[in-house]
Amino acid sequence: MTLSLTSAAFDNGAEIPRKHTCEGSDNSPPLQWTGIPENTRSLVLIVDDPDAPDPAAPKMTWVHWVLYNITPAATGLPEDVPSSDLPEGAEEGLNDWGRTGYGGPCPPIGRHRYFHKLYALDAELRGLAKPTKKDIEAAMQGHILAQAELVGTYQKSK
Repeated sequence: MTLSLTSAAFDNGAEIPRKHTCEGSDNSPPLQWTGIPENTRSLVLIVDDPDAPDPAAPKMTWVHWVLYNITPAATGLPEDVPSSDLPEGAEEGLNDWGRTGYGGPCPPIGRHRYFHKLYALDAELRGLAKPTKKDIEAAMQGHILAQAELVGTYQKSK
């Protein structure tokens, strides 16, 4: 079975509902996954936007959410999951607002793509204190068993 990441809120390639953005209540979408490899010790979830600030002339990838050391027994995350309800052992990294937790789409111009990336690792990531996406990616090197991706899009209405 192949690692798969889906959401009941939007299909791959489709628009992310407004309630999961800065124009709505900015709550995280529900996510589900299947196909965790047998030797998985932890999961990592990274949500980012490679189209910042303008999809016509992107200059950076904006990080919206970083979770790591998610137990492989978990099958997903509920909508609007608070830190206190993350799966046991899960830890939060820093997003590009300099805080932990989910920050929804809020593109300044144009339609942006939001990549929800799930990684199955053969290790837990230890010794990290409020890591950034870059820190997590460095720590994951040589430990990725499988990965899945779910892409949503969003363009502000105002």
